[in-house]
Amino acid sequence: MKSHIGSIKQWVSIFLSVVVIGFFFLKAVPSYSADKNPAGVTGFTYSITFPDNQVKKDLGYFKLKMDPGKNQQISITLSNPGTEKVTIDVKLNGAKTNQNGVIEYGESTIKNDPSVQFDFTDIVTGPESVELAPGETKNLDLTIQMPETSYDGVIAGGIQLMRADQNGTSSNEGGSKIINQYAYVIGVVLQESEKAIAPDLKLNSVKAGQSNYRNAIFVNYSNVMAAYLDNMTVEVQITEKGKETVLYERKQTAMRMAPNSFIDFPVSMNGERMVAGDYVANILVTSGDKKWKWTKDFNISDKDANKFNERDVGLVQEKGLDWKLIALIVVGILALIILIFVIIRIRNKKKQEKELALKKERKKKKQQGSSNGKSSKKKD
Repeated sequence: MKSHIGSIKQWVSIFLSVVVIGFFFLKAVPSYSADKNPAGVTGFTYSITFPDNQVKKDLGYFKLKMDPGKNQQISITLSNPGTEKVTIDVKLNGAKTNQNGVIEYGESTIKNDPSVQFDFTDIVTGPESVELAPGETKNLDLTIQMPETSYDGVIAGGIQLMRADQNGTSSNEGGSKIINQYAYVIGVVLQESEKAIAPDLKLNSVKAGQSNYRNAIFVNYSNVMAAYLDNMTVEVQITEKGKETVLYERKQTAMRMAPNSFIDFPVSMNGERMVAGDYVANILVTSGDKKWKWTKDFNISDKDANKFNERDVGLVQEKGLDWKLIALIVVGILALIILIFVIIRIRNKKKQEKELALKKERKKKKQQGSSNGKSSKKKD
């Protein structure tokens, strides 16, 4: 366990700092001094060439209306104003929703929701990388192949552009080394019609787990429709089954969900030990005048409680000294002292007995010598 905690503290975390150009995030224009790379920390620049079927030209991301089965090519112009060759990694990602209710268009470990009909990475394809010589400008061409069947709603994803083999800038925070890497992510929203569809939520599961190596309860639910869910508020209360006292709760506002995506919403156990038993989760999700309410029973097994308690870094740190181990050490030391004391007593006793025996022997010999002297005098 000690080695496990040590490895957590010393583990090198690599964060991908994503610069997103589009309606998903605010635009930011960095400024650079003359002696720095004109391409900034990414090592390259880009510009978007919008096709005729772009819904709005001033969005800063692709929002295209296409017919079923339509094949189309889109282009992004990449430039290398620097003096060294640049290799740009290109990754295509479907839009996902993270634990904080933030939509991710960049590379993510979040899986697809089962409600996904058409995977963004199957519809949009392109090269995995682009090489730019010093001063070179080149087009990155991507192909969109829309589904043959008509489709209401939107298909959303992102194009991630990141310089390969980034060393990144490092900083030390909380005993860990953090390496920052930078990328551009360009949003892509595809639709076949103007028909607006409403998002809908479905509860999947409630179960015990860990968030950032700390005990938590996860409420997992999905937006099963091909529509964005905006301004979402989530309220969760956890109680022991058959009781009304709220053990753990969380409320979060201003969240969003991507089309056909799920969220693993964590409810912290506030640094407490996880206790096996039966529990109830009361869940309320609202967005405008829309409301979803669920009550879900769930169980925490002894096996899971023990496993997560052993891994909870907060519990390990708070536990500090292992009093059982200390008691065993103290008992062992006392036993060792007693043993040494007994051995010394026995050795001293044996030594005293030996010395006493030697004294008796000397006395006996002395007495014998005295008797022999008296006998010789009488003979004379």
